[in-house]
Amino acid sequence: MSFADRIVAANELIWSIPLIALCLLAGLYFSLRTGFLQVRHIPDMLSQLKRGEKSENGTSSFQSLMMSLAGRVGMGNIGGVATAIAFGGPGAVFWMWTSAFLGAATSFIECTLGQIYKEKDPDTGEYRGGPAYYFEKAYKHKARGLSLTYGIVFAAVTILAMSFFLPGVQANGMASAMNTAWGVPTWVTAVGLVILLAFIVIGGVKRIAHFAVIVVPTMALLYILIAAIVFFMNFSEIPRVFELIFGSAFGVQPVFGAILGLAVRWGVQRGIYSNEAGQGTGPHAAAAAEVSHPAKQGFAQSFAVYVDTLFVCSATAFIIISTGMFNTFAGETWPSETIHEGHGGLSVDVEPGPGFVQQGLDSVFPGAGPSFIAIVLAFFVFTTIVAYYYMAETNLTYLTRKMKNRLVARGLLRVLQALVLVSVAYGAVTTAGAAWGLGDIGVGSMAWLNIIGILFLQGPALKALKDYREQKKRGLDPQFDPRRLGIENATFWEDRADHRQEATAAKK
Repeated sequence: MSFADRIVAANELIWSIPLIALCLLAGLYFSLRTGFLQVRHIPDMLSQLKRGEKSENGTSSFQSLMMSLAGRVGMGNIGGVATAIAFGGPGAVFWMWTSAFLGAATSFIECTLGQIYKEKDPDTGEYRGGPAYYFEKAYKHKARGLSLTYGIVFAAVTILAMSFFLPGVQANGMASAMNTAWGVPTWVTAVGLVILLAFIVIGGVKRIAHFAVIVVPTMALLYILIAAIVFFMNFSEIPRVFELIFGSAFGVQPVFGAILGLAVRWGVQRGIYSNEAGQGTGPHAAAAAEVSHPAKQGFAQSFAVYVDTLFVCSATAFIIISTGMFNTFAGETWPSETIHEGHGGLSVDVEPGPGFVQQGLDSVFPGAGPSFIAIVLAFFVFTTIVAYYYMAETNLTYLTRKMKNRLVARGLLRVLQALVLVSVAYGAVTTAGAAWGLGDIGVGSMAWLNIIGILFLQGPALKALKDYREQKKRGLDPQFDPRRLGIENATFWEDRADHRQEATAAKK
């Protein structure tokens, strides 16, 4: 069995029906337990982004959201949507929407947990947190050995996924788009990307946050604006677009009936790859935020899922489907038998990915489509890889934070930085199929560990939500003290509450 065959086999094993069901059912369960907060608390989401706190040690809620979106908005929003349509049909878009709606509740749970159990980095003073931290701390007082082991396993898997599996997908998409648009050799893109990336990652979380705040909203808004223009120019195609999406999502249209299961699988798989709800990546950025109550950042991160999938991914889907620049293939591979050709006349020789979107835009803006997508994708990819590095660094910090020899810890950090740069260089010049296969393995492995983990650890997040609602009813700006709620091992918040009480007493 070749290496490529092993990747396919591992991917099919990880992304089997049980994981798809786990993602959807966990999202539904958390939606019910929280009273569908993804709808009920939209005002709180928007309010927190506008009025979020910040400090020398932490980022503002808006900065944290941008860091999170930097990881979410990337190749998955363009190339991922295209591959979902290519192998699952237009109906995969509906299941992407479904995974986003339900996933917003999952994202609240995991990101609130990330805030509750965060701590300060012993070297930089910056806030750190994520699944590894809350897996270790949530039940430290009851099952220290098991919780510590689970945290270590998640940290190790995340470091491998974020430094080796996932960056290659992003780099490959960027190199492919630039080669299509301007004929730039993939190795040239690899070298340029490595040089720019090295400058950012060595600067730390603050530089990452400032960079993301500038780049992410600008490019996302520009991309959505262009999609809106296409929307109005192809206004007559709107009924047909929704007919294709909803009809093939439930197998109503005969041509897509045979791949109904694939529509669900590809929609959920690419949806989670894009919006990352339940994957365990969001809590890393969420923990870096300065807030007075963990639920506040949970709301902000739920909104990130909406921005990613309902806005950016939908923009991509509409460009592709409304222009008819897509083909759907059998067997989940390319090239293979074509079971449906879009009305745009896209050649079946165009590999599923950014090329679908480039050709779609080019049909509306002749000569500009490939270049525009290459530019947008370059920024999306770059910010995503930077976010991946940050999450890998956070988990490495988790594993080394208790090392007495800090020189060794800093040495391991340099090794991690080098590994990310090597992965990016290799991903840019390898085949798209291999890159996506490795990326899906990374996403799926993290999702299995994190969703199962938060199903057991949901209690503190639900208590925090209830506490937030009660304080808001009393007209207060919610403040968090875990001891009042019976939440143990949230040492950061215990110290914060003590300092607030001391400051209040001193004023009196």
